Amino acid sequence: MRRLWSGVVVCGALAGPMAVAEPAAAQEGQAITEQIAKAYGVDSWGQVEAIGFTFNIEKPKVSRSWVWEPKADRITYDGPDKDGKPVKITYVRSQLASQSDFIKEAVDPAFINDQYALMFPLHLAWDTAITVQEGGTQKLPLGKGSARKVVVKYPSGVGYTPGDTWDLYLADDGTIQQLVLHHGGPAKPSLVPVTWAGNEKAGALLFSTDKRGTADGNPIHLFFTNVAVKQVGSSTWIAAK
Repeated sequence: MRRLWSGVVVCGALAGPMAVAEPAAAQEGQAITEQIAKAYGVDSWGQVEAIGFTFNIEKPKVSRSWVWEPKADRITYDGPDKDGKPVKITYVRSQLASQSDFIKEAVDPAFINDQYALMFPLHLAWDTAITVQEGGTQKLPLGKGSARKVVVKYPSGVGYTPGDTWDLYLADDGTIQQLVLHHGGPAKPSLVPVTWAGNEKAGALLFSTDKRGTADGNPIHLFFTNVAVKQVGSSTWIAAK
C-alpha cells in the first residue's frame, strides 16, 4: 500500500541536522509545536511502557495491528504477510539491518506510517528538523468554519517521503481540528486533507482515532481501533476511550 503519511522515523532518529531559522522565528515555532504536543500528552511519554493499536483503512480495506515498546525499541506486527496470509512478527528496530527483507521493506515502513498517523502531534516535539510558520486565522479546508493555521515542513532528504508539508488547523486548546498533508516530491497521494477527530484518551495520552477526507480527490476513511497504553511498572493495558 502506498503510504499516506510522512515516514519520518520515530523520535527524529533520521531527522538530520536542525533546520536553519532566525532565532525569534525558531523560538515561536518551538512554542507552537510544544503547545500542540502537550495537548496530546507528550509530557507523560516517559511513563509509557507500550502502546498497542490497529491501523485501518476502509477502502481499499487495510488492517494492521501493532504493539510498540519504545523503551525496548521493540515492535510486534500482526497482519498479512507478502502473500496476504496472517503473520505475527516481533523485531527490535536497532537490529533492523539483520532482519528479513520483508521486515525491512514492508513491515518497518508500515510501522513508521501507522504510528505516525496515530501520534503525529507527539512528533512535533520529537522531530527536530521541522520548520514552523504561523498562518493566521484561515477557512477550514473541509466543511465550514475557520481556525488558526500552522504550517509544519520537513526538509528534503529526510524520511521516506522527504519535503512533506503539513497544514494544521488548531482549536483554542491546541488540539488539531483538521490537517492537510502535501507530500514532498513524487510521493502519492500528493494532497490529503482530513479531519482529525474521534479523540480518545488512554492514560495521559490523547489520540485522534478517526480521520476522514480525501486523498488526491478520492474519499478516504482512516481509523484506529484497539488503542491502549501500558504504563511503566504496570502489567495492565489502559484502553483509549
